Amino acid sequence: MLDLQPLIEKFGLTQSEFRGNRRVVVAADRVYSLLETLKNSHGFNMLIDVTCVDYLEYEGATDRFGVVYCLLNMSTGDRLIVKTLINDPTPTLPTVTTLWMGADWMEREVYDMFGITFTGHHDLRRILMPDEFSAFPLRKDYPLKGRGERHNFPVITRSES
Repeated sequence: MLDLQPLIEKFGLTQSEFRGNRRVVVAADRVYSLLETLKNSHGFNMLIDVTCVDYLEYEGATDRFGVVYCLLNMSTGDRLIVKTLINDPTPTLPTVTTLWMGADWMEREVYDMFGITFTGHHDLRRILMPDEFSAFPLRKDYPLKGRGERHNFPVITRSES
């Protein structure tokens, strides 16, 4: 199991554990360096997931978004969850596609649903929503019934098979 103490001191991390899952929180300006160190020096060679949490209106939350990276060391089976916090008006993080190419579509999904920009990403564009869609539907301030965007979408007719 990875000894987190040197990383806590070097990167100023806070850590927690719940049901065997170890989690660390790192400042946004240090997240890339931490992830690079975890991959190159500690064997976390698989990025399982990149996702986002919108903390709007959460009691006690001081930041708007938490971007979460789930990592796996395939040799030891160690798992680690790395979270960083960012805010509006332009929530931005560096891309990790330079470390794990599998982050490509994961970052695009976070961009498409939450509006988080990943600088240095080679193809950051919508992946789930139409290009004309101007909002980010998984943000907490997005209305449940939408904003009437559907009336502009082209009708797709499919042939009978």
